This record gives sequence, structure tokens and C-alpha cells, in this order.
Amino acid sequence: MAATVQKKKLRYKNLGKSGLRVSNIALGTWVTFGAQITDEMAEEILTLAYESGINYFDTAEVYAAGKAETVLGKVLKKKAWRRSSYIVSTKIYWGGKAETEKGLSRKHIIEGLKASLERLQLEYVDVVFANKPDPHTPMEEIVRAFTHCINQGWAMYWGTSRWSPMEIMEAYSVARQFNLIPPIAEQAEYHLFQREKVELQMPELYHKIGIGTITWSPLACGILSGKYDDGVPIYSRAAMKGYGWLKEKILSEEGRRQQAKLREVALIADKLNCSLSQLAIAWCLKNENVQCVMLGASSVDQLYENIQALQYVPKLTPVLMGELDKILGNKPAVIRREPPQR
Repeated sequence: MAATVQKKKLRYKNLGKSGLRVSNIALGTWVTFGAQITDEMAEEILTLAYESGINYFDTAEVYAAGKAETVLGKVLKKKAWRRSSYIVSTKIYWGGKAETEKGLSRKHIIEGLKASLERLQLEYVDVVFANKPDPHTPMEEIVRAFTHCINQGWAMYWGTSRWSPMEIMEAYSVARQFNLIPPIAEQAEYHLFQREKVELQMPELYHKIGIGTITWSPLACGILSGKYDDGVPIYSRAAMKGYGWLKEKILSEEGRRQQAKLREVALIADKLNCSLSQLAIAWCLKNENVQCVMLGASSVDQLYENIQALQYVPKLTPVLMGELDKILGNKPAVIRREPPQR
């Protein structure tokens, strides 16, 4: 019953100016699949997502050194859902230790994507993303390689992740110049403490060249869940091996300032009768320029709670949004360019 209710609240949007219809919430597999959770839990989480109407699952060749793709592929094969009813994306950049197993050379894009498809047990992914820019590879080579992958039927579309607006524009220009396929979307970090790129730059790129926006880390790697208010709990992500950078960020002076602001944000969550996590996710979903917000989950309960954020989006009135802006003090200023004086 809960899943049916959620389906009605999920919205579907075109990804950028492409025809691909994505649910406004996607399920990501970073940290969890193949590492933090069992394969059985991964299946339960994926099942809840799909039955709730989430049609988009994201992974990457680097997640758990390829195991995330393997687990996702196994679950999809076992569930036997119609391939045409869901979207899978993966990301290419870090594939292995050898010099030729990373970056965005034609060699690694093609070999990396083929290896991903093997692990996923799929004939194609819907979108393949460049997981970061590669300053060592000419843009024409990158765009030609992704175009080749699409022409071969290994992917339907390609996109970028963590690229600057200038790099995205260059890829688009190269595609237009050589009659190649341009990217359709950028995956960008977006949450209460990181706003400028998604709120200022991405809408401009959408209007100029049709690039869509998928956002990730709506809870800032768990910082916005409120669980780090009294330090770093032993079972949290920040305490995991390889996440020392997150622990440092939380315990830094800036991290303490953020926690103080979060205590004020929590008062607004109390007004709405929702959790701090739900408020943070609803805030991301409120942005009409974002087509899809990517969520991760380490349990079914966590995913279910986070999907419930959908019901609080309409409750974020302009007055409440203004209150949040005042607490955060980081609303990007729109620079109005005056026409030159004659």
C-alpha cells in the first residue's frame, strides 16, 4: 500500500532537453552496494525503490572496485523487471590501477564501459557519465569516444559529472562542430551547504544548450542528517576506512559552524513534523531546475523515510524557504549584467 501511495507523489521529468523521462528521485549505489550492505539488503532496497516508482538506478565502475555494479546487475537479473521499465547509468574514470585503466581516453572509455556492462550483465546502460573531467585527454577524443559507444548500442546517452560549465560548453561545441553527440546531463553535488553551481550555472546551461541537472549527496554525506551533532558515531560513514576526509570536514571549525546552523534548521523540520533528513531532501526537490535528486540508502527503512520527503515539498512555502536562506546565509546572488552604455 505504501508503495502505491509513493508512486502518486513521485514526479517524472525529461532529463534536460532529451526525451528520457526520469523519476525525480533516483537510487544511487555509492558507499552501500558491494561494500557497506549485504547483497540481500541491496535487493530489498532496490525492490522498494522500483515498487515506489523510482525508475533510475545509478552506479560507477569505481564503486567498491566494481562490486557495486556486480551486485546491481545480479539483483536486476533476479528481479527480471522489463528492461524498458527502468534506467541504469554508470560512470567511467577510475577503472583500475594501471595508467591505461583510468581517465577519459578513447581506450578507457570503451574498455571501461564494456567491463561495466559485463559486471552489470546488461547489453547497454541508458546513460554513461564521465565521472570527472580529464585535462590530459583532448575534448574531441572524449566526445568521439562517447559518441562511438552510443552508436555501438552500449549506451543511449552520455553525460558529465563534476565538470565545470566551461568544460560542458566545450564538449557541446565540439559535438556541434564535428556532428557528434553532445552530453544530456551533469551530475552535480547539491545540498543546503553547496548551492552556487546548481542554482546559478546549471539553469543557464539548460537554457543555452539543454543540459539537465541530476544532483547527488542531498544529505552532504550524512552531515545534514544531524547524526554528527555530537561528533562522529562509530558506525557512521565518517568513521569508515577511507573516509578520513569526511571526519576532518565534520570536526573542522567550518563543520562546527554548519552543525550550529543545522540546529536552527532542525527547528523548521519540527514545524513541518519531519526529520532533518526529509527537510534537506525536500529542499533539493523543491528546485524546479533539478530533474532528479539521487539518494543512497543503507537500509529499507532509511530509503522509505527519505522517499517520504516528497510529501513535504509542497509544504516548503516561500516564507519557510526565506527562513532557511536566512539561517544558511549562502543564497547565491544573481549577478545582473547591465547592457553597455552607448
